[in-house]
Amino acid sequence: MHSVSAWKEAKLQYYGGADVAGMQRRPLVHVKDSDNLRDVALTIIQNEISSVPIFKSSMDISGIPLLNLATLPGILKFLCSKLQEQPEGYPILRNQISSIPIGTWSQHTGRASTRQLRTSGLSAPLITCLDFLLEDRISSIPIVDDNGSLLDVYSLSDIMALAENDVYACIELEQLTVENALELQYQVNGRRQCHTCLSTSTLLEVLDQLSVPGVRRLVVIEPMTRFVQGIISLRDTITFLVG
Repeated sequence: MHSVSAWKEAKLQYYGGADVAGMQRRPLVHVKDSDNLRDVALTIIQNEISSVPIFKSSMDISGIPLLNLATLPGILKFLCSKLQEQPEGYPILRNQISSIPIGTWSQHTGRASTRQLRTSGLSAPLITCLDFLLEDRISSIPIVDDNGSLLDVYSLSDIMALAENDVYACIELEQLTVENALELQYQVNGRRQCHTCLSTSTLLEVLDQLSVPGVRRLVVIEPMTRFVQGIISLRDTITFLVG
């Protein structure tokens, strides 16, 4: 059993390189209640964190600076509510996502992406899938069949869910395939829905889906074959809206 301190040290060594000491001294990332929403969103995105504490601009008699936590899902939900009040004022909302510089796309689509779209088959070693997640600093990877059609999505949250239930303590990780890992996941949490959209979906439709609690990404598929064309994450969407 590894300790939290050992895990943190290994993480610093993996990401820190020559600047490990600098990472250890990094101050707490936070925002103030007087900051605008764009700056709050960019703080989360640029620091690659899931939430950021909101501190009071000035201390009051309570002496407690923390007000709340800001998250990307919360920010997107607020933005969606405002955009839907006057959708006619934002014509880009009616644009198809295939015409917007957002998300990560397969080379088959002919679209340029800043990142390579990673997919994995069921028979692939799970450790390879985990390497992709770490090396590319992504949160999920679509699982496809031999024809490239979507079967499921494996994410970092799946790894954490199994770790919380001590499942990994009973198995040899190096011998596990993606299919084995998914079966273990189904045993613990049951089967789940893969959230998808089409390249012809509008930006507003994508925003609506991503504003649903628990939905963090949409896999872009062909309607008939479910062939994976791309993936659009919550972070991608916020970056496009505020960047």
